[in-house]
Amino acid sequence: MGYYPPVAHVLIIDDDRSLLDALAMAFEDAGHDITVAVDGREGLEAVERHRPALVVSDVNMPHVDGFTLTRRLRDAGHGLPIVLLTSRDSEIDEALGLELGADDYVAKPFSTRILLARVTALLRREALASAPVDRTQRLERNGLALDAERLEVRFLEQPIRVTVTEFRLLETLVGRPGVVFSRDALMERMRGDDSVVAERIVDTYIRRLRRKLESIDAEFAHIETVVGAGYRWRDA
Repeated sequence: MGYYPPVAHVLIIDDDRSLLDALAMAFEDAGHDITVAVDGREGLEAVERHRPALVVSDVNMPHVDGFTLTRRLRDAGHGLPIVLLTSRDSEIDEALGLELGADDYVAKPFSTRILLARVTALLRREALASAPVDRTQRLERNGLALDAERLEVRFLEQPIRVTVTEFRLLETLVGRPGVVFSRDALMERMRGDDSVVAERIVDTYIRRLRRKLESIDAEFAHIETVVGAGYRWRDA
């Protein structure tokens, strides 16, 4: 049986109309249903109106930029994957985007093939999360419960809002307690492609997860940094 990548309704937001048209054509050729918006304000309205499965958004836009759009969507409870497109080359901007809740970023100029691969990886993880086969059991450890079927996280019986990427990171660490995962290994498991990104982005995900867990238990210390090696889940 051949492999068919997941297709979905994708919202693409960019104020560069020529790039917007090119991306829309590429995504439609890949089988996706497309909605487009020319700025963040229009993009927010499109999310509410069309309920896309995934958002691809530029960062530098008038009215509402990509970072603000990401924050507003997360604050409103939207858990759909978000991919940010940025022409800014600094890790500070990349990390800021992820701190606000983006699942991935692609720096301009970029290959459309790579962007489609990133989107496919996110959609595949979403599809796996909703598939009942072999993913119906909850993973529980140290008061943390992961429900892969519903893509839900609870800590000490309190729900925690997470993105798809955050869920995969927790699932990897909790699923193999005591095992040290390098940053590269974690990115490979979270993203499902061989793209190269700054290692510090993993640190940003870890910091964000720790903050969410510490908001429930200030003494939380199960995600351990192993200096020079990576991270592991510590039971003790």
